[in-house]
Amino acid sequence: MAFKDCTKALEELKAYKAKDGLSVSELMDSHVRGGLTYNDFLVLPGKIDFPSSAVSLESKLTKNITLKTPFVSSPMDTVTEAEMAIHMALLGGIGIIHHNSSAEDQAEMVKRVKRYENGFINEPVVLSPEATIGEAKALKQELGFAGFPVTEDGKFPGKLIGIVTSRDIQFVEDVTAKVSEVMTTELVTAHKGINLTDANEILRKSKKGKLPIVDDNGTLVSLLSRTDLQKNLNYPNASKSATTKQLLCGAAIGTLDADRERLALLVQAGLDVVVLDSSQGNSVFQLNMIKWIKETYPQLDVIAGNVVTREQAASLIAAGADGLRIGMGSGSICITQEVMACGRPQGTAVYNVTQFANQFGVPCIADGGVQNIGHITKAITLGASCVMMGSMLAGTTESPGDYFYRDGKRLKTYRGMGSIDAMQKTDVKGNASTSRYFSESDAVFVAQGVSGSVVDKGSIKKYIPYLYNGLQHSCQDIGVKSVLELREKSDSGEVRFEYRTPSAQLEGGVHNLHSYEKRLFN
Repeated sequence: MAFKDCTKALEELKAYKAKDGLSVSELMDSHVRGGLTYNDFLVLPGKIDFPSSAVSLESKLTKNITLKTPFVSSPMDTVTEAEMAIHMALLGGIGIIHHNSSAEDQAEMVKRVKRYENGFINEPVVLSPEATIGEAKALKQELGFAGFPVTEDGKFPGKLIGIVTSRDIQFVEDVTAKVSEVMTTELVTAHKGINLTDANEILRKSKKGKLPIVDDNGTLVSLLSRTDLQKNLNYPNASKSATTKQLLCGAAIGTLDADRERLALLVQAGLDVVVLDSSQGNSVFQLNMIKWIKETYPQLDVIAGNVVTREQAASLIAAGADGLRIGMGSGSICITQEVMACGRPQGTAVYNVTQFANQFGVPCIADGGVQNIGHITKAITLGASCVMMGSMLAGTTESPGDYFYRDGKRLKTYRGMGSIDAMQKTDVKGNASTSRYFSESDAVFVAQGVSGSVVDKGSIKKYIPYLYNGLQHSCQDIGVKSVLELREKSDSGEVRFEYRTPSAQLEGGVHNLHSYEKRLFN
């Protein structure tokens, strides 16, 4: 038997016209196979010549907002409130706060996110020298922090005369004593106009908790906090506003007239991006809302949706959407496809919509059907910029709700926004969940989601780094150094795919074991 010279193998492979596997367009040819989900295909491996740590996960959320990680938490009332949004932003993604609440409550959640980490605090809480220790302690209890500048008249801006810290008041038992008796008057300050980097350096060297920023007249104009400096060190990928240096925060609204009033409160609270939350985004109500937002708040980015077809996407892009949400009936708690006979398999939906939207520079979020790191990778190869996660983040410490036990498992409630439970949650200005499904005037609710429970996953402070590192390794296996390169090489046909039969899916999972424990991270 004759063998070819092995040294010529690479040369012959380069000359060989047919590449292994399929291009993304060949894979997604719906006329051949019908609609595909993430489980229906695999990405073929490439060449590894770099460490996984070199992979950049930076990706666009909207035309104007870039995240360090392509992770977005879903606007569901069992997934994203202030705590989830804070930690999603700290870890490089963004949280979208649900609107199944009063407008005031939702705005307060946005404020909590924006207050959590500041660059320059432009509206610090100040005290008068006549304020009492009791008042200072009450403020600390209410706000969760101490370190209040003291100005001559107790107003901001005002002439700075001292600062009251937690150490100053901690052991003072006389709550009627005035803060002027215990405040620190020998202050380290910085001058108005200093940049954040230099101000942080002064704060670091001074070993103080707060750095007041004053003008030529000694008037307090802003403040810098040491706790924020520590957060910068602990969370280098944090998603922050380029102007205020505060954490990025998104929130969902509907398309009712009352939602315009809701949005006014959210913008006042510091909102960075608004998500128009609807199960079927191609409606005159959403189109009119996009146009109104763009006229009223031109600096506010708008993510529209949900869509699963190019025709739906075209209408929303034409109206001015800065980003799109893709998915209809593919979520783990969603039964829209079953009940309404309407929707689309998620893989096919993501591919078709992104192929159209990306031509216009409109980033897309794959929303629904994401169950693991592999699904995140596949969503990006099909054209998505980010993925929105519901069930993957439900059950974490930062998700809303209390834990309970059943059958020896520690659980949290997780429900679809189209479930009867969610639609029955009402407030004085209507119901966000019913408006999402155009059901606010219905005498009988038709459920498009279910209520259930998920197992405790621990904190996202461990879970998101697991997803982050896993996505880096996935890109390494495919042979790309960034999620942007993954999308580009998928579009060009350089990244190749393989259709996956049911038998192949079975082979690719755990099999032929008597028992096993599936631990994904420690």
